[in-house]
Amino acid sequence: MVRIISYTTRQKEDGTNFYLLEVQGGIEMVLSKTTGQYYATAKRATLSTTFDEQTCIGLIGFEMSGKIVKVTTEPYQYTIKESGEEVTLNHKYIYLPEGVESSEEKLAKQLEEAFA
Repeated sequence: MVRIISYTTRQKEDGTNFYLLEVQGGIEMVLSKTTGQYYATAKRATLSTTFDEQTCIGLIGFEMSGKIVKVTTEPYQYTIKESGEEVTLNHKYIYLPEGVESSEEKLAKQLEEAFA
């Protein structure tokens, strides 16, 4: 399950606005490489919509079945807002509806089955 936690406004090339929903998955425990301690986090992703702003506002808090998965991308530059540090990333998080698998998940399953 994921929960809609926010929305943002973006502008198309023609100058008209459209809206993205921000969704967040459940809490996950991650081991810090720096401190060796666990911390709680949650994956987030955005979804393009055809909704108007009022609809997006009304959807905040709504839960949807599905999950957020990490997918590999071409390397790109990202600036960390808090520190201003620029880092190179080669992944992003996307929302997948229930019953849909990413190509990376399909590959992992195929490898599992091949070596089982």
